[in-house]
Amino acid sequence: MNRVYPTLARRGQTVDVVVIGAGHSGLAMSRCLSERAIEHVVLERGEVANAWRHERWDSFRLLTPNWQTRLPGNAYAGPDPNGFMTKAEIVDFIDRYAQIIAAPVRTETGVTSVIADGSRYRVQTTRGTWICRALVLASGAHAKADVPALARGLPSSVTSWTADRYRNPDQLDERAVLVVGASATGLQLADELRRSGRKVTLAVGEHVRMPRVYRGRDIQWWMHTLGLLDVRFDAIEDVDRARRVPSPQLVGSPERSTLDLNLLRERDVEIVGRLVGTGQGKAHFSGALHNACASADLKLGRLLEAIDRFLAAHPSVDPEPPPTRPAPTRIEANPRLSLDFARERIGTVIWATGFRPDYGWLHVPAFDAKGRLRHHGGIVDLPGLYALGLPFMRRRKSTFIHGAEDDVRDLSHHLHDYLRGRLDRPEEDRSSRSARTSTCPPGAANPAEVFGANTPTTRHPTT
Repeated sequence: MNRVYPTLARRGQTVDVVVIGAGHSGLAMSRCLSERAIEHVVLERGEVANAWRHERWDSFRLLTPNWQTRLPGNAYAGPDPNGFMTKAEIVDFIDRYAQIIAAPVRTETGVTSVIADGSRYRVQTTRGTWICRALVLASGAHAKADVPALARGLPSSVTSWTADRYRNPDQLDERAVLVVGASATGLQLADELRRSGRKVTLAVGEHVRMPRVYRGRDIQWWMHTLGLLDVRFDAIEDVDRARRVPSPQLVGSPERSTLDLNLLRERDVEIVGRLVGTGQGKAHFSGALHNACASADLKLGRLLEAIDRFLAAHPSVDPEPPPTRPAPTRIEANPRLSLDFARERIGTVIWATGFRPDYGWLHVPAFDAKGRLRHHGGIVDLPGLYALGLPFMRRRKSTFIHGAEDDVRDLSHHLHDYLRGRLDRPEEDRSSRSARTSTCPPGAANPAEVFGANTPTTRHPTT
């Protein structure tokens, strides 16, 4: 059913701005465009918050505390600021937001093609064509599961699942499971499947280890306080590398518990190295597991040291418990390098290997040689074209719900100037001129030191 929040004032199918995607980023942009009285429409292939509704597992919770959950003009105001929203609560928050801001949303309207039409864009949808002066790609970074080519080498007896299709253990047969990828999703699914009674093997590559709570505060409170979430893309030497850093190993739970490889090992999850090959009924793993874990432990130590230095430099901050370091990651001396699917009775492989944008319908010259969207902080290399929700797009927090607020204010300002012809160059980003350095306060570590964003490394696509 087509759902429109207010009546859309438009001339036929012509409008100043088309926003593609009615998730939290697209709706946040809609709010800012409305504040500037810019005529626009939001096109959504399914329902409002469609991915949150239909592409998350049943037990999913946000990794960020409720107090961080906000969008322009609206913030969490419930009784549990330190809790973590469930999938249903996220959908309700975003759906109510769409109604509060009276977003001009067209649901069940899939975009099938976008082409340049002179100085405008022609947007073909399943419900007709729109012509616009500016276009905002708010379909996000998680449109398509990033499954590596080596998945084709799995035996026919093994079923593949991606994280966006997995819902709960009841979907799987009773055989053992191989989970590939050890960021937040991989750890959570491995833990859930092990708790269901299945034997689980977890393939681990590069990862970011974090405690849920450190010195009495949630780790997201520290990341916010140290300014690490607000570090801008143009303050990072190697932003391409920073954009490929895996999501941290965190879980949102009422107990505010920490989930890491040590805990999974205690629960009898087998830890192996990065998946590097499949074929002839076997999976093959990298022998660099110890190096990957040592690197994650080192970066964790740098982050916690940064917090300790901050507290030492800011005595006015409430006293916290003394520093306690998590135990180093404990891995078997000689983890296995191969696995026989039949012998180990592996019935399912879950690919927790991340996601990527899907711009297959965008037929404009806006991509680099690797097929990635060329953009400068969300300002695409074509006049009037913008993106939202991509990793480290403008700030480290760009993919978080609360990260959309600052990003859409920047980009809506630029878009407003573009529509009024106030830019010397269409790609000009005036908000970058005075933001070339990190926003970290005194006593904090350099973000590159904490996250390794400037460290040359080759990341395998399955990690």
